[in-house]
Amino acid sequence: MDGLRIYANKDILELVNIRSGETKLGERVRVVSTLEELNISDARFVLLGIPEDIGVRANYGLSGASTAWNAALKALLNTQSNRFLDGSELVVLGHFEFTEPEDSTIEELQKKVSEMDHEVFACIVKIINAGKIPVIIGGGHNNAYPIIKALASANGYAADILNIDAHADLREPNGRHSGNSFSYALKDGYIANYGVFGLHHSYNNESILNQIEENEKIKAVFFDDILLTNSTVDLWKQFIGDFKTPGLEIDLDSIENILSSAATPSGFTLNEIRRLILGSSKQFAYLHICEGASTMADGRASSLTGKSIAYLVTDFLKSYTL
Repeated sequence: MDGLRIYANKDILELVNIRSGETKLGERVRVVSTLEELNISDARFVLLGIPEDIGVRANYGLSGASTAWNAALKALLNTQSNRFLDGSELVVLGHFEFTEPEDSTIEELQKKVSEMDHEVFACIVKIINAGKIPVIIGGGHNNAYPIIKALASANGYAADILNIDAHADLREPNGRHSGNSFSYALKDGYIANYGVFGLHHSYNNESILNQIEENEKIKAVFFDDILLTNSTVDLWKQFIGDFKTPGLEIDLDSIENILSSAATPSGFTLNEIRRLILGSSKQFAYLHICEGASTMADGRASSLTGKSIAYLVTDFLKSYTL
């Protein structure tokens, strides 16, 4: 059965390497037994996993994105609780479990993505309505659509969205998958302004480039142009200035040498993305990290994906207090 598996404290502690004389983040994070309990929690952030790659495969991609959540969660829970980040700011809610469609055709995979959209949307709406900031680890970039829809629906107005990504994910809205979340969100009126930072010249088709040029709601900075500048951080600050409490999307295929279905040797470094988060004066409506993998279907594996995601999550949490 599809649905949200909510974690108990014992689920968290099973992943924590307890050590005498120190406290890990996993010993300090909060849990709830129902979504309704979020309304009375004093934690500011809610962590949610969506470990699936159905949306990636529905976009003719290679499976593997379902493997990032467990690795990232374990890495995050085993970071130190200290003066920089305590852990009590965070509710670890749990993760979604989605059954595979019996038929693995593209049409059936896309149908399944639409079904997952409904589940993710309903959960994110409750998190936002409880006054919390969602932190979501995927999974494919298909999950951006229900997250954006939830943000717009909870607020009652279209959302501003920032996406650090090598791809604009503006493919035709003719069946849900990981490559068209923003197409659907724009078409359905859930996005007011869409900014993409780090697009690659060679990996966005002419139709998408035309959309960026013609749609006044879309703004983009190309990675090929960023290479010619001296300060990625300054360019980022200038780019995001007019966005109002945007949702923040980070597609891990924008970061060089991180395992994903579209892994790249040329992209931002992890430290560059960390600087963008830590140095940003902007407060975000949510954080969604997607498309990374610990193990790919073709046998590729990386032990660093989980820790890379943990760095981004802790940076995001710390950016509200630094």
